[in-house]
Amino acid sequence: MQAIRAKLEDYITTYLRLWDFYGVIQVIRKGEIWFEQAGGYANLEFGIHNTMDSRFSLASMSKQFTAFAVMLLYDKQMLDIDKPACLYLPAELKIDESVTVHHLLSHTSGLYNFYNFEDDFFAGYNRLEYSRTDFFRQYINKKPVQPAGSGFDYNNSNYNLLAWIIEHVSGETYEDFIRSQLFLPLNMLSSAVDNGCTVIAGQSGKYVKDYGTTIRCPYHNEKFSIGAGAVVSSCGDLYKWYTCLRERKLLSPEVYTRFFSENLNGYCYGLEYSRVHGQDRYAHGGDHLGTSTYMQNFFAEDICIIILSNNEGINQYRLGNAIADILHQAEVEEPVRHAETDLSESGLAEYCGTYLKDKIQLELINGKLYFTRFCGNLHIELYPAGEGRFARRYYDQFQPYTITENEQGGKNFFGYTRNTP
Repeated sequence: MQAIRAKLEDYITTYLRLWDFYGVIQVIRKGEIWFEQAGGYANLEFGIHNTMDSRFSLASMSKQFTAFAVMLLYDKQMLDIDKPACLYLPAELKIDESVTVHHLLSHTSGLYNFYNFEDDFFAGYNRLEYSRTDFFRQYINKKPVQPAGSGFDYNNSNYNLLAWIIEHVSGETYEDFIRSQLFLPLNMLSSAVDNGCTVIAGQSGKYVKDYGTTIRCPYHNEKFSIGAGAVVSSCGDLYKWYTCLRERKLLSPEVYTRFFSENLNGYCYGLEYSRVHGQDRYAHGGDHLGTSTYMQNFFAEDICIIILSNNEGINQYRLGNAIADILHQAEVEEPVRHAETDLSESGLAEYCGTYLKDKIQLELINGKLYFTRFCGNLHIELYPAGEGRFARRYYDQFQPYTITENEQGGKNFFGYTRNTP
């Protein structure tokens, strides 16, 4: 066991030397802390460092709380997850009656997915004042793109709708219901729902890199994340949550069976299921501006792995999976950066141009290549990592970006053809 702990510490230490990490990492096995570390800043402006008690935005890790809240209502027979979701939504938020609550929970609704480059939700609409009805009409109330239940499509709209179902059925706000029915019964006193306005004591700020400088992440209105994100929590509270799920508290055994049941693409309800090293793993990650999170639960072995970051520098999935591999005595590759290759300024300039106006642009600035986002307000440095391959300088990626050339000689990036030389 001591050898495993030493290998775990060595790997994480080596990994964190490569990347500018703001956040916390905690590994608990059979109730004993095997590793924990806090790094970077909770508030860079005032020089306040993260601690193991810091509270972080969870991004999509929040979905498991929304799903669990729906199952609480199901357990109380206040709704039926196999019936049309429109039965449990207010009149102004009705969706196609073929979509059940189950379809929303399992990301098989077939609803239109507005999380793409073409829609102006990011860095546009989501910076505006929040109107639930207007948000629904503009981005969610569209014709389904495929029949409900026919395929898996990870779509935040599903969990926005589930939050509104919770509110309509319970008669409480989503925030109040989650607090009263989950956080307080589990003594998760460091957990809250971020509505973008309320001051949450101890919450770490969110940071990104612009050029090579750390800045506060671009503004977005957290109200638009309702149900799909916006939960704030700490390592201590998330371990209480892990214990709740492992010991199957708050829900009946029958409802827990449904909650943990695997659906299409290995997705349960707010959790992803996979078989790893001969063990059942339930996990979920979160990625958003200034937020990188990942939590893995091996209930049978009593292993809980938590990674919470407030600056996006790490690849939480690579790190989390390596931790799981080490705990199961599997071989792991030494953490390294993608090797940088030589390419002249003129060679870099060959890739520059606008691929999608105001959203995807490559620029050569002072001899360096930048992926420019948010109408030119955020500059992500890329370096060559092989022919047509470019890696982000300050962020760990599984694979570098690939820029290809089509039959007409045009450059393609993220599936878009460059339209400006």
